[in-house]
Amino acid sequence: MNAPLKSPPEGSEVSETRGWRPAPPPKTANDATEEALYEVRRKIYPRSVKGAFSSWRVWLVILTQLVYYGAPWLRWNDRQAVLFDLGARKFYIFGLVLWPQDVIYLAVLLVISALALFLFTAIAGRLFCGYACPQTVYTEIFMWIERRVEGDRIARIRLDGDPWSLRKFRIKTTKHTLWILIALWTGFTFIGYFAPIRELGSEILQWSLGPWQAFWMLFYAFATWGAAGFMREQVCKYMCPYARFQSVMVDRDTFVVTYDVGRGEPRGGRSRKLDHRAAGLGDCVDCSICVQVCPTGIDIRDGLQYECIGCGACIDACNQVMDKLEYPRGLIRYTSENAMRSALSIAEARKRLVRPRTMIYMVIWLALMGGFAASLAMRTPLKVDIIRDRGALGREVDGRWVENVYRLQLINATESPVTIDVKVDGYDMKGLTVEYDQTASTLDPTSNRLLPIRIRVPIEDARQGTHKIDVTVTAETESQRRSQIRQSTSFIVPRNL
Repeated sequence: MNAPLKSPPEGSEVSETRGWRPAPPPKTANDATEEALYEVRRKIYPRSVKGAFSSWRVWLVILTQLVYYGAPWLRWNDRQAVLFDLGARKFYIFGLVLWPQDVIYLAVLLVISALALFLFTAIAGRLFCGYACPQTVYTEIFMWIERRVEGDRIARIRLDGDPWSLRKFRIKTTKHTLWILIALWTGFTFIGYFAPIRELGSEILQWSLGPWQAFWMLFYAFATWGAAGFMREQVCKYMCPYARFQSVMVDRDTFVVTYDVGRGEPRGGRSRKLDHRAAGLGDCVDCSICVQVCPTGIDIRDGLQYECIGCGACIDACNQVMDKLEYPRGLIRYTSENAMRSALSIAEARKRLVRPRTMIYMVIWLALMGGFAASLAMRTPLKVDIIRDRGALGREVDGRWVENVYRLQLINATESPVTIDVKVDGYDMKGLTVEYDQTASTLDPTSNRLLPIRIRVPIEDARQGTHKIDVTVTAETESQRRSQIRQSTSFIVPRNL
């Protein structure tokens, strides 16, 4: 006689083929840590979405790539407008020519960029990550190609799950061919910032590209193909340090992508005709579309996480669902933690953006920007360094003069010829004169030169010791713009004279 069927105990797992079996024991913290350490990457298939934030991403992808791909092709004064010529040690940025001595501008620019990152993060979270980071931009481009070739999320999942066939091989080959072409063009453009891009193109067509240029072009192309095509969210999660220290730059008044727990919970499926409030349900229908569109695969309903890049895709997706159900938009929205908890209006939340932290960032950032712009505007067209000839500190000439020899390191930082004039003044010495080759007093555009000069004083006016003197170099351009540079040095009168 068959034994009567027993109902499974509460909490056990039920299988259609094997009946019920006891529920596994709950995982401990050590089990979760060990599982995380050995977790193999789960491929993410982001779903396409349309909306305001998606449109912003598209336009910023277009804008950034127009700048990146287009800047090396612009011309300025019969040369490439943007060129970092490492061989000649000159950086050309439109009408600005920078030399190694101008490295201070690079340092200030890096500080300005860091402060801008702090400021924008304190105001609106990871805006740079979501809209302008190269990793995000190229991932968007590669995913757009992937959707066009393989289809949207479900089609891509099915294709990857199907066994290899001629159709699957054709589709995958087409996708990777387009990816590699874009990656190669990206690498070519990158090298075009450091070598004249038009000459670089001719060398590629003639198969005469230099080994280092070929290496860096292929390396950058491979990095783009690998990071945007395969690694994707792994770069944001594990390689980028920004996600790790963003928590110290945001506070409870920072605008971030946020899920309204009070409005959305308890979540659950329902019919459109159901009065979900009367049934004790929140506005969230637990459709998981916000998870499906996330490029990093997180669930924003679990709260703000370091993997979130602030792209707003979940906001667009959730708003579409709310529209279909005729619920108010904004279940997931860009707002601050204080605004969400205190039910502040958008205007009230925005007023809290002006706080001591952001004001300090803003004042320092504007001061640095102003100083940077003023320094560039008042930058002299000539750079001068005085180098003493150490082979002869001081010597007697023709029994009439005491002479010191120097070399002037002259750099013309403009793209027009500069004519120089050198004069010398002494604090406690009279009769100082300077002699140099007048035919070498004109500097070609963006050139440098060592100009030997001889400074003399009559022997009857020479007093033993070291004397401070000033060398004044006056530069005049073709447009009659004059500037003066004054450098101090020492004049030595030997004791045996």
